[in-house]
Amino acid sequence: MQGEERRTPLYGWHNSHGANMGEFAGFQMPLWYPRGAKSEHLAVLAHAGLFDTSHMSVMAVRGAGAFERLQFCLTRNLLACLPPRNGPLEKGRSVYGLFLNEEGGSVDDAIVFKQAENEFLVVVNAGMGPVVSAHLEAHRKGMPVEILDLSAKVGKMDIQGPMAARILRKVLADPERVLPDMVYFSFKGHFDPSSPRSREVALADGTPLLVSRTGYTGEFGFEIFVAVENLVKVWEMLFDAGADFGILPCGLAARDSLRVGAVLPLSHQDIGPWPFIHHPWEFVLPFNADQTGFTKTFVGGEALLKHAGTEYTYPFVGYDLRKVADRGQAEVLDASGTEIGAVLSCATDMAIGWHEGRLCSIASPNRPEGFTPTGLCCGFLRVRSRIEPGRVVELRDNRRKIRVMVVKDIRPDRTARRPMKEML
Repeated sequence: MQGEERRTPLYGWHNSHGANMGEFAGFQMPLWYPRGAKSEHLAVLAHAGLFDTSHMSVMAVRGAGAFERLQFCLTRNLLACLPPRNGPLEKGRSVYGLFLNEEGGSVDDAIVFKQAENEFLVVVNAGMGPVVSAHLEAHRKGMPVEILDLSAKVGKMDIQGPMAARILRKVLADPERVLPDMVYFSFKGHFDPSSPRSREVALADGTPLLVSRTGYTGEFGFEIFVAVENLVKVWEMLFDAGADFGILPCGLAARDSLRVGAVLPLSHQDIGPWPFIHHPWEFVLPFNADQTGFTKTFVGGEALLKHAGTEYTYPFVGYDLRKVADRGQAEVLDASGTEIGAVLSCATDMAIGWHEGRLCSIASPNRPEGFTPTGLCCGFLRVRSRIEPGRVVELRDNRRKIRVMVVKDIRPDRTARRPMKEML
């Protein structure tokens, strides 16, 4: 039923552990737990955090035309997307990209996992499975493809933070075979016991998993996919295994502040049904070497090339904890006090602070001795003209006005890409 409240399989666990619950994308989700969002945010920087992400939509896209369909509908060029030399997407690797409409606006963002030559897993935002499925169907072009919504069958959780690999190692049946060679945006295993790949990764009791070295925090960690009936068991095993490593359950508030500090967009807020261009996430567009065109044809690409570029999205960082409203409810003012745009996201990254004109994080190896950040507001703004990094603007809502600096990046020294050997 449309508008019906939905719950993940971990709803009972969240309530029994004191979570403050709230609605998100039609689901009742934990916003924070008794330790609070600040402690959860810092745990992911220093130890580990466990997130319930089983509200996300998971789809299988397979068949003889699966690659061609995704290549046409996704912004990433799947023939030239893997670092360091723009290699093709390989089995066991994943890639982040966007599905755009014909006008170049965002339908949704996604991670695409290549499981076999003509078999892919596509993960999109909560409730967006039917929308993205319809989008793929609308661009069939005669290509034989089967699209299956697996959201009701697959549970998902994220373990993020520098201790994540050590915690995961404690619960896997053969961790030394699974973990050491996992690079950023790679995955192993399968959640379906009938799949031959399910033998690649399992718990000590034989429960199969798909383990992906990805996440939505900017920090080192994994996304874990399991059959929905095993979700609570796996969650509790990870939580128990992480007790000596400082693990905390984390809610949506910490997820939001972590992703903002990592300059990661929230679909339908920072990116949406407007031209997907002139922002920090252009790396997912298949530009040619001189940025005059694209290396492939894809839905929305022609519209982007025609776009005059009258709007720009930038990250910003404030000078203290004070925030303003987001989602377009606060405006951006230039030095003369003229309104030039709106605030998309505004959060507080509790792990950062200014020191002698530069941003430092509690994870920075060169942070000053005794550095204890009080946290800074940060986020994304959308304006009608180009702004150079380092420029100070004002943000104003109906409560306050604050000064912030437009920047290229926010939380420094993020750990997501660190070599596995450093984290084990």
